[in-house]
Amino acid sequence: MSVDYTTATTPYSAPNPNYSADSAKSKTSSTPGIADNFQTFLTLLTTQLKNQNPTDPLDTNQFTQQLVQFAGIEQQLKTNDSLSSLVQLQTTAQATQAMSLVGANAIVDGSKVQMSEGKAIWSLSTDKPVSAQVSIQSDTGQTVYSGKFTINAGKDQAFKWDGRGNDGTQWPDGNYKLSIVATDASGKTATVSTQIQGTIDSVDLTQTPPKLSIGGQNFSLDQINKLVRANGTATSM
Repeated sequence: MSVDYTTATTPYSAPNPNYSADSAKSKTSSTPGIADNFQTFLTLLTTQLKNQNPTDPLDTNQFTQQLVQFAGIEQQLKTNDSLSSLVQLQTTAQATQAMSLVGANAIVDGSKVQMSEGKAIWSLSTDKPVSAQVSIQSDTGQTVYSGKFTINAGKDQAFKWDGRGNDGTQWPDGNYKLSIVATDASGKTATVSTQIQGTIDSVDLTQTPPKLSIGGQNFSLDQINKLVRANGTATSM
């Protein structure tokens, strides 16, 4: 069994192939009838004015108010069409961005990572030195490794596990979850945040917003903290 806890190291990375997606054309929902109805309303109003009773003329304030109300409804419908168009454009932009990230190496908040070829890596961050009880569980909830570590203050500190249990058993590749119970120098409970890194292997465009799949787990675009380039440099989202 071997667990390697180190400070920040160059992340594993994968090339990001170029993907292209046709931009969906935004369609504004027309409101057939509103213009015709408005014209009909004006025709009826003109006819009514021509044929009104001279001794009991139509109240000009009343039909003026009706004109204003009709024009207001028409403007509101046009505004709704514009908003629908903006929403469609935003949805299309999200889908295009999500598709372009397939194949990229991403860093997200999380504790479950997919071990591959006997290698599992988490990234730890804490604002002060802590004593930590670390345990790793399999997908079935079985604890496969546990140990005590001192974690220094800092961000993006690599915690590596070679897939071997406390008894030396080599566990198969799969999903494993890291759990940490930490205390500071005064014995008070402390927080250690965990991040995982993996390749975005697919995107689900049927969900809004689109979901990115990393190691069998789904994440939205706003959950992506960083993208790791092939040269090892990280770009924040």
